[in-house]
Amino acid sequence: MVKKEFLENVKLLIQMHSEGHLGGEVMPEDVLLGVVPEEELMNVLTLGMALNYQRNSYTLWQSIAQAYTDNSTRWVFNPSAVCESNIDDLRSVLLYHRVALQPNRHPEIWKSVSKGINRSSPRGDVLGLLDSVQFDISALIAIMQIKRKSEFPYLSGPKIFNYWLYVLESYTAVKWKSRELITVAPDTHILQATVKLGLCSSEVLNGSADDRQVVAEAWEKSLFGSGLAPIDVHTPLWLWSRAGFPALFVNVLPQN
Repeated sequence: MVKKEFLENVKLLIQMHSEGHLGGEVMPEDVLLGVVPEEELMNVLTLGMALNYQRNSYTLWQSIAQAYTDNSTRWVFNPSAVCESNIDDLRSVLLYHRVALQPNRHPEIWKSVSKGINRSSPRGDVLGLLDSVQFDISALIAIMQIKRKSEFPYLSGPKIFNYWLYVLESYTAVKWKSRELITVAPDTHILQATVKLGLCSSEVLNGSADDRQVVAEAWEKSLFGSGLAPIDVHTPLWLWSRAGFPALFVNVLPQN
C-alpha cells in the first residue's frame, strides 16, 4: 500500500473515533472518573495497570474502583503503605475485591511495583517517580525497562508500559518529554487492526513477543514525519477491531 493512502486511512480512522463512530466510548479506565480524585489517579492507574495482563480490562478496573471506594481497603493504592504492609494483609484485600486473581503472583507484583516506585520517588508515589526523571520517557525506559526491570514485573513489558504512558497522559495532567517514544501497545486488537490496514502480514497474528515488536516498529516507521505519534492511533485501532472493522468513511457535514 502506498504510504500516502495508508496515512489517509489512518487519519480517517482517527476522525471516525473522534466523531464517535467506533462505539466503545466508555474505556475500561473511565470507571475511575468521579471515583478517584485527580491527585491520586497516578497511583491507582499505575498499580492497577501492573495487573492488566491477560485480564478482562473492564472487569479489572471495576474491581479497582470498588477497592478504592472501600475505605478499609483504599490503602493498597498508596505505594508507601503497601511497602510497609504484611503480604498476607495485601493478599487478602486484593483477592477480596478480585483486583488480584492469582493469590501469590499478583500480590507479589503489586508489592514489587510499589517498592520500585517508592525507591525512585522522594515522595513515595508515582508523581515523585515521574518528577525525578523530569517526565522524560527516555529516562523512564532506562529505569523501568533496563536498569531495574525486575522491580516492575508486567509494567515493564512493552505492551503494558506503553499503554501505561498513554493512560497517564489521557487521565492526568502529565506532559511527556520524548512523547514520540510511546509506541502502540500491540495487544490482540491492535495486531488485528494492523493487519486489516495492510501494514503487516497476517503472520503477526501469532502474537509472539517478536510479532508484537514487529508491529510496534512498523507503526513507528510508518508514522515518522506524519505529525502523529504511534500511541495516537492506539485507541482508534483498538475500538475499530472491537467494532468488527466498520468501513472507513468521513462524516461530511452539509454546507450552509
